[in-house]
Formats: sequence, structure tokens, C-alpha cells
Amino acid sequence: MRSVEEHQQVISDLLPRMPVISVSLAESAGLVLATHLLAPIDLPPFDNSAMDGYVVRSADITALPVTLPVSDDIPAGKTDSTPLTPGTAARIMTGAPIPQGAEVIVQVEFTDGGTAFVTINDAAPAGQHFRRRGEDVTAGAVVLTSGTVMGATQIGVAAALGLTSVDVFRPVRVLVLSTGTELVAPGNPLGPGQIYESNATMLAAAIREIGGVPTVLQFVPDDAAEFNSRLSSAADDVDLVLTTGGVSAGAYEVVKDALTGQGVDFVKVRMQPGGPQGAGMVRGVPVVTFPGNPVSAYVSFEVFLRPAICKAMGHRSAARPVITVPVSEAVDSPPGKRQFRRALLDTVAGTVKPWGGPGSHLLAWLAGADAILVLGEDVTRLEVGEQAEVWLL
Repeated sequence: MRSVEEHQQVISDLLPRMPVISVSLAESAGLVLATHLLAPIDLPPFDNSAMDGYVVRSADITALPVTLPVSDDIPAGKTDSTPLTPGTAARIMTGAPIPQGAEVIVQVEFTDGGTAFVTINDAAPAGQHFRRRGEDVTAGAVVLTSGTVMGATQIGVAAALGLTSVDVFRPVRVLVLSTGTELVAPGNPLGPGQIYESNATMLAAAIREIGGVPTVLQFVPDDAAEFNSRLSSAADDVDLVLTTGGVSAGAYEVVKDALTGQGVDFVKVRMQPGGPQGAGMVRGVPVVTFPGNPVSAYVSFEVFLRPAICKAMGHRSAARPVITVPVSEAVDSPPGKRQFRRALLDTVAGTVKPWGGPGSHLLAWLAGADAILVLGEDVTRLEVGEQAEVWLL
């Protein structure tokens, strides 16, 4: 039997680093920068006001209150700039360029709001409410480093710098095949002995969550020839094939029957759920095979495929956040296999407890969990208050 770490390495080695592509900012969400993002301009690109109000010279407001003529209106977006006339005030809006000679921004709340003349009752110190050119970013500076995941704020700063595209690692393209003659597509009536297919839909969503691009082939019956035919016709232009079901020790294990001797090694991993696993290359395409029970399939994704896909797409960290907290309920665990149990984290008490039974068919309990409780191969019981490794979902 393989250890969890040994099988993680096998799957990681199957997926090389993805090539670098240039995409639009809108297409970059969830992808990873392949190169540093350098600022082509200063941010802000000019001195501008952080307040609606009036700009004045310090010498003109030495005694307050004071009334000054309004010499100019400066809205945001004004492109021509004239120096501030001494002895006057200019009305200015948030984001508008500050004229030469202005030293103080008086927010409108400290005035009577006049348009021809303005009475100033109070004022902030000189320079306050000034947004100085380049105080956020200076031209040529590294704004985002390679390995940064492009999210809303990262896309926002790239747009503020005038960029329209960025260089990212191409997303991993995954063909997801769910096997089983008993499977029925949701929306259709169930016959005797049939169940709705959920694994491919669930795993495709998990792949999308980390920026991958899944293609779902629902579903392949328990026939090795049919499976090979579907695989050969659908595996073009993908980086990985992921199957669920048909890898255990039963009589109708279609994936094992079809791919044994074709480049895929089928092994047992010292873990529960998810012990039956397979990985290899078929006609130059990486293939990873998961068990068919839904909890086993999802745990397998978290343990093996999430880190491999994230690494291939350039993520700095491929793992879920891991914490160590005490258990609030005693937990029994059979020896010899690493256990991955559904769990609930109590953020107030700082504890964790198992959520639902260990059965790998209990998908609703998995949907209600917010963590995975990890128990080592040598752990047979955790008493209340003992520390446990927890993956945050």
C-alpha cells in the first residue's frame, strides 16, 4: 500500500507547469500571474483632492472666519490647469487636480458652500486631504508579484494602471468522467436500482473553484470497450483525465478493466475514505482515477488533485489552510490508515468536532461540514481536549 504522501507525489509529477498565456483582465479572475506586474504610470497620476471643498493659499486664511472670492471651479476630469490666484479660493471636487499654488484643502462642511464668494470658518492643516502623485504606486514599481492570484482587487489595480491584459499560467483543462450503469442524469426519472449522478458535477465545481477548466462527460456505463471509446474521443486538448468509480475490487470495475496495462497503476492508499486510487499516463495524457462513493471522491480531490492542479497553475500555496485545535468530542479511529473526517469548527470556542458518521456515501453531511479532521495512521482515539489537525474548507 502507498502512503498518502507517496501518492500525492505520483499525481503531482503527472502534471507539468502550465504554459504562460496573455489574457484580458476580465478573463484573468482566479488565474495566477506568471510574471511581475510593473506599474507603467504613477498612481495617482497627478496631485488631486480627497475632499469636496475649496483650495486656498495658507496666507489667505491666517485669520478665520474669512470670506474669499471664488476664482475657479475644478471638477473631477478637468484637463486644463491654471494656477490658483492669490487672495481667492477655487471650488474643487473629490478626485479633481489640485492647481499650482494651492496649499490647503478646506472641506465644504467648514464653509457656507458659496459659489461667487465663500466664507471659510475652519480649515485642516496644509497638505491634509492631498492625494499626492505616486503615493500609492510609482511608475516602474512591482505592484503584484508572480504567483499572485488575480482577484477583484488585483484586477482593479491593473485596470487603474491602464492595463488591458496580464500574463498568467494557463488553467488546467480537465476531462471528468463518471462511470456506472446505475447513474441517471439529474432531471430524469429514477428507475429501480438507479441513482442520480453527482460526482462529476461536484468535482467539476471543485476544479472551477481553483481556476481550472472542467469538461464533464456524464456518464460512462460499466463496459470497458465503451469506456475506452469515450475516452479516446474526448481526451483531445485536455491536460488531465479524471475518472470516478470503477477502481475497487468488485466484478464490474470498468476503469480498472479498461486501463490496466495501459499505463495506469491501480493501488491502495493508506487512507479512509478514498483508499482505492489510480494514476498514470494513457497515450500521453495524465489520468487520475478516484473511487465512486461521493465522499471518497471529494476527499480524494482535496488530498491529491487540488494541490497538483494548484501547483501546475503556479499557485504559491496549493494546500487548504491548516490549523491545530482541540476536539470537543472524543473521536475513535481504526489504526493503520489516515482518516479524513467531516467536521465542524466552533470558532468561538476554538474547537472542532466530527460531523456525521464515517460512511463515504453520506454526502449531505459533507455538504454541511466546514472542515476536515485529519487523524494520523497511528491514532486510535482522541480524547476531549486533545489537539487535532484540521483543514479549513
